[in-house]
Amino acid sequence: MAQFSVVAVGILALIAFVVILYMVPLRLWIAAKAAGAGVSMLSLIAMRLRRVPPDQIVNARISAVKAGLSVSVDMLEAHYLAGGRVEAVVNALISAQKAGMSLDFSRAQAIDLAGRNVLEAVAMSVNPRVLETPKVSAVAKDGIQLNAIARVTVRANIDRLVGGAGEATVLARVGEGVVSTIGSATDYKQVLENPDMISKAVLKKGLDAGTAFEILSVDIADVDVGSNIGAKLQAEQAEADKQVAQAKAESRRALAVASEQEMRARTQEMRAKLVEAEAQIPLAMADALRHGKLGVMDYYNMKNIIADTDMRLGIAGSMNTPKSGSGSPEAA
Repeated sequence: MAQFSVVAVGILALIAFVVILYMVPLRLWIAAKAAGAGVSMLSLIAMRLRRVPPDQIVNARISAVKAGLSVSVDMLEAHYLAGGRVEAVVNALISAQKAGMSLDFSRAQAIDLAGRNVLEAVAMSVNPRVLETPKVSAVAKDGIQLNAIARVTVRANIDRLVGGAGEATVLARVGEGVVSTIGSATDYKQVLENPDMISKAVLKKGLDAGTAFEILSVDIADVDVGSNIGAKLQAEQAEADKQVAQAKAESRRALAVASEQEMRARTQEMRAKLVEAEAQIPLAMADALRHGKLGVMDYYNMKNIIADTDMRLGIAGSMNTPKSGSGSPEAA
């Protein structure tokens, strides 16, 4: 029984020793002391209790102190608890100091918490980046299409990193400036001869306002001649006008055909009425003879007049018709 108690006490002592080694990172405490960036043992234990990795905080503080930066443990720990990247912020501060840039911990912390890579931003401020726009198509006033590619050299603006627009906005604004400049050119040859006119016009617009970058230069990498958009539009307009004119002509023809058919219908109706009226004449004459309103001699006189009229019309028609074989005396 006594032997079992001794073993149990030994196991408990071993467990307690492991827990103490975990809770008290002696190695980190010694490393911080040796680097001149001392961290109290209670602070290290408190980090363990707050679930903050002490090695990350201590290593970042050692790097900052060695670089001559004044960064406290509480500042680093607060930034970690806020969801920031402690190592990246400290490295950015060191890079900014070496490059002679004015960047304090609070601004670097704000940039990091805003979701931007503060270390990359500092590096981009020292070494500008070249952004290339996709092929931008624009049409000059003479109707010729030009395809241009621009290279934009930008530098990160530390003061506008928080809340400033990104690279996509810069490329979109530059593309808009290229389209505007080419569109205002009277002749496409002007743009081909002087592509720097695009660069100058774009730079004058101040396209980096409200962005996280500063535009250093805009260079036209390539300008190609596209299709004749003006001629295509004119051809399409002419085709559309032709179709409209054909439609109007077809409409007028349909109206004329309908009017002609209506006139024919009216003519046939009038002829039918005339035939009907002529058919009523013998009946009316017979009725007149029957009632004594028309005498027999009157009837024969009317027949003679009709026969005389038909004879006169026949003679007139035969005189107006040229005889076959007849001609002028010269022809004879």
